Amino acid sequence: MTTLDAGTRGAILAVIPAHDEEPRIGRVVEAARRHLPVLVVDDGSSDATATVATRAGARVISQAPNQGKGAALRAGFSAALAQGVEAVVTLDADGQHDPAEIPAFLAAYARRTLAGLPTELIVGRRDFRHMPPTRRLSNWVGTVLLSAAVGRWIEDNQSGYRLIGRRLMAATLDSRESGFAFEVEMIAICLREGWPLDWVPIRTIYGEERSHIRPIRHLREFLAVTGRARRITRDRPKGAPARD
Repeated sequence: MTTLDAGTRGAILAVIPAHDEEPRIGRVVEAARRHLPVLVVDDGSSDATATVATRAGARVISQAPNQGKGAALRAGFSAALAQGVEAVVTLDADGQHDPAEIPAFLAAYARRTLAGLPTELIVGRRDFRHMPPTRRLSNWVGTVLLSAAVGRWIEDNQSGYRLIGRRLMAATLDSRESGFAFEVEMIAICLREGWPLDWVPIRTIYGEERSHIRPIRHLREFLAVTGRARRITRDRPKGAPARD
């Protein structure tokens, strides 16, 4: 497997947004630290998320009150850019992303970098067949709608397990999206700028929690998101076609 040397790995940071994840954040941080230094963004938690994350070895920054995942990611990006990192790997704090798969993102990043085509976005592609039925339908419909809107097949638009390059991080800092729309916007910006977009397969992990998806409301919200994504990609600069 192609890997980056130790010096290059030091220029990549794991960023974990977290809200009220005290029971789970420690295990996620400890596992992620086997591969990368970790920054946890505590998004207005009412429990001991920040304390547990710090004890597990993460650097923690906090924002209050709770502002949503999009805002937490942008806070993490700002901190990472200030630190001078070249890229971040984002993963969720609830255990639905396996930190043991971080090397797959690093390997994909290394292959493209060594080939002279460093990518700005590598998205963890889940297997929809392994999702609960409601989530499977929601993700499949979302994939079809967004792909039609941006004119390219987007294999998984809502996966939060990603490697994000420095240029893309900087380009998202002015966003006002607070929820899942931020991660869709990230894809649209990447396509608009003609920056390389890649995918790596990841495990599809779900616990026993009930889905909070409300199909009609979620569809209405996603239609609005795809409309914004379409407008963003149509603003693509001349001479900057999307690259694979």
